[in-house]
Amino acid sequence: MSEPTRPARVEDVLAGARIGLDRLGPRAAQRAAENGALLVDIRYQLQRERDGVIPGAVLIERNELEWRLDPQGSHKIPEATDHGRRVVVICNEGYASSLAAASLRQLGLHRATDLEGGFQAWRAEGLPVGR
Repeated sequence: MSEPTRPARVEDVLAGARIGLDRLGPRAAQRAAENGALLVDIRYQLQRERDGVIPGAVLIERNELEWRLDPQGSHKIPEATDHGRRVVVICNEGYASSLAAASLRQLGLHRATDLEGGFQAWRAEGLPVGR
């Protein structure tokens, strides 16, 4: 009998998800948005209410992300225009967003990436935050 495969640790899954992601810092994400990238905030409502939101970011909780951004899907948002659109996923600190961006890439959104450091890095950089 063969030995069972050792389960992956979340750190290993995260590292694998980040392979190929061109992760953006806060200022680069802001510039990307100014050039047509779609900023997508996947934080929980409680976090958004507590800390604020990035003006212009689309709010989609994580459990709906793939359904809303699949350009071929029946539940897509109007901003999900094509597979080539640059999408920058934002979570609170830049961990869940990497996993989410990797998932979007599996759907063919080959320019999907995430915000390094998440919303907290954006706010720490002094970039605009709204309510």
